[in-house]
Amino acid sequence: MSQPLSIPRPLVRTNQWTIVLTVAAVWITGFHHLLLIPLLAGLGGVLFNFNPVMRLAKQFLKKPMSSYIPEDRADQRFNQTLAVFFLSGGYISFILGWTIAAYAFTIMVVTAASVAIMGFCVGCFIRFQWKQWQYRRTKASKSFS
Repeated sequence: MSQPLSIPRPLVRTNQWTIVLTVAAVWITGFHHLLLIPLLAGLGGVLFNFNPVMRLAKQFLKKPMSSYIPEDRADQRFNQTLAVFFLSGGYISFILGWTIAAYAFTIMVVTAASVAIMGFCVGCFIRFQWKQWQYRRTKASKSFS
């Protein structure tokens, strides 16, 4: 069975809130192992198309999946890859005692997730610019042929 091309917005928002709240908890408590919650969930989503946070949240949706505002699956996969990168960087930096790097990584991921919750997807913007650059590069190389 093929994957749908979109993900219902409430599931995406749950994932974003999980990142924000977990990073905030790490900052407050200093227990950096909490970062494993969104990190492992994100890795599961990127590597196996199984994000346990979203799977759990799906149980609470009252309406049919198709009735929610859709979020593009490819954009969300790109965003999740970025989140996994920054959460990994933060977690590893905390383990190594690199406090400045740890906070830099976690500030970046929590800022992106917070801004996405408010309605602007930084990762989607980056992916769009990347796709535009690829298109222009391909078009330019064909004109020289």
